[in-house]
Amino acid sequence: MKKRVNEACRYIIKKASEAISSIENNTEEFVEGIASANRIFVYGVGRSGLVAQSFAMRLVQMGLCAYFIGDTTTPVVTKDDIVVLVSNLGETYSAIQTAEISKRIGARVAVITSRKTSTLSRYADILVVLNARAEENNLHLAPLGTVFEDTALIYLDGVVSALMERLGENDSSMRARHAIWV
Repeated sequence: MKKRVNEACRYIIKKASEAISSIENNTEEFVEGIASANRIFVYGVGRSGLVAQSFAMRLVQMGLCAYFIGDTTTPVVTKDDIVVLVSNLGETYSAIQTAEISKRIGARVAVITSRKTSTLSRYADILVVLNARAEENNLHLAPLGTVFEDTALIYLDGVVSALMERLGENDSSMRARHAIWV
């Protein structure tokens, strides 16, 4: 059992590392888009949605005004906002619909996906393509969208680090905004 877990972990880490190394030069534009937006809205479905929620949480801890689309307290997107959509294949209907509405309003749209030619990618003002897929013969180590989701989480945590530097944030300033449970 331990051998299989270690094998799967090594494979996922290798694929995530390869994908992050192959990202095109849109990261600077993505970081600036987040830093300069009035508000940041994030969205994804399933595990991609959990990655998006995790990113929104870090943005709030940096003092940014960030929301997850679909939460009951999420306000309306405006033209001064950026909408970040996380979708492996870029064909999830609700993500495409969110992109369409955001574009109609005039908000900037950033898409994180594994497919440059997806339907969702066509709506992107900022497109980050994570070439993160498991080979067919290794799906037993990383089923479904595991490699993409883990890569997206790592990449967005890296973006958090760049945003911290850009915004003059540090661990202490973020900790002061971290939810405290007693």
